[in-house]
Amino acid sequence: MNVGQLLTLQANKFPERTAILFENKRFTYREFNQRSNRLAHSLLRFGLRKGERVATLLFNCNHLVETLMGAAKAGGVFTPVNFRLAAEEVLYILNHCEARFFVFGEEFSSLVAMIRSDLPKVEFFISVGGSPLPETFDYETLLQESPGHEPERQIFEEDECQMLYTSGTTGRPKGAVLTHGNVLWNLINTLLGREDKEGEVSLLSGPLYHAAALNNHFIIRVALAGTSIIVKHFDPRKVMELIEKEKINVISGAPAMFHLLLNLPEAEKYDTRSILRCTAGASILPDETKRRLMKLFPNAKGVYDVYGATEASPTISVLKAADSFRKSACVGPPPPFMEVKIVDDRDREVPQGEVGEIICRGPNIMKGYYKDPQATEEALRGGWLHTGDMGRLDEEGFLYIVDRKKDMIISGGENIYPREIEELLFHHPKIHDAAVVGIPDPLWGESVKAFVVLNPAQSMTEEEVIEYCKKHLASYKKPRSVKFVDSLPRNPSGKVIKTKLREGSS
Repeated sequence: MNVGQLLTLQANKFPERTAILFENKRFTYREFNQRSNRLAHSLLRFGLRKGERVATLLFNCNHLVETLMGAAKAGGVFTPVNFRLAAEEVLYILNHCEARFFVFGEEFSSLVAMIRSDLPKVEFFISVGGSPLPETFDYETLLQESPGHEPERQIFEEDECQMLYTSGTTGRPKGAVLTHGNVLWNLINTLLGREDKEGEVSLLSGPLYHAAALNNHFIIRVALAGTSIIVKHFDPRKVMELIEKEKINVISGAPAMFHLLLNLPEAEKYDTRSILRCTAGASILPDETKRRLMKLFPNAKGVYDVYGATEASPTISVLKAADSFRKSACVGPPPPFMEVKIVDDRDREVPQGEVGEIICRGPNIMKGYYKDPQATEEALRGGWLHTGDMGRLDEEGFLYIVDRKKDMIISGGENIYPREIEELLFHHPKIHDAAVVGIPDPLWGESVKAFVVLNPAQSMTEEEVIEYCKKHLASYKKPRSVKFVDSLPRNPSGKVIKTKLREGSS
């Protein structure tokens, strides 16, 4: 079995059922499968070798999931790039993953033009929607020139399927390599934990470069012959209109998305009775938010809280809706085919109820980090994925997250690592020292705050610091506030005491 076969099976069983709705376009399973097959044949005609990366830079759209399935059927490794990244960040990922095939949206033509000369590995530039760039293949033309039958290529569970980039504390993103088997076992685990049903209609608003939207929402819907309503850009009013018009059954997202829906004026005027399941991830959903969601979606009987990591494809544990209010600030037990332990700094299991690092193992854990054996060995030592998250298990085996990966910030569902921003600040000639922390934000969950120590006789404004970061990083990573200080609090070993910085920001 492989990921591409999931689509083939449903196209054979339910050829005329709607698979995808994107903007004003509907695609049946037959159409979706044929378009994916045509792309697979195009890639094979260009000489795609098994295990080669097929990179994308696309907003959520049908073309992105066609590339996902086309690459899977052809033996390629789907490698989506975060469309919110700055040009130099995109350049790093494309060169690091060594993709020969690069599918990008016309909206990114100017960015691609900026970095194209520095992409020696990319041979085939494929544009969705047309592009003024020379020597670029048009996506739709390629599909028209290729057959729609199933490609004759044997793909096995141990073959690589996806490479998803996740930021590391060193500031450079790492490519987590997931096999077909990893993705399929994650599918089974998540289905059992989230109790998804055949044929449901699901809203897909989270970015498909994230493992959650990609594997826990889209691929699950394909496996169950459901309908995915793909949203290009999240807009609360549009989402509520879609729920009412399309009778959506499943809605998933980060807490920030749900907060935006709840804050929409007259949200209660929409008919939301079709919603049967809410699932949340990225960070803990407060009980008060859950209660408000149950009023907004009266036929949903709770919220499924999913805890995961890209390296786990991503599901590690799921709190079912029935336990939504019984277990506060909890992310549930691990699903059937996943083990979770809490360990100390020597990887020794701690007694039940004590806090330690969350480690896990199961058939959905990644193969490793691409071209980074040292990081792979550290993350997977002893055969367990070391999440870096601190947690505890209660007497029923339910997991609670106590702290997050070191000092990672989660803002609007995006993981932000302070070290990356700090290293950039250190390079500014006026800045002597800097530290970055996350502070509570009522809309986004957390926002980035920078503490800056200037060099003697230098001056900067808050706006200058923010604009400097915005120039070199994705906009969502930039500080939203800056505080200039004389010095940073440090412990005897010289490490910044970030708890004091956070306390001073509250």
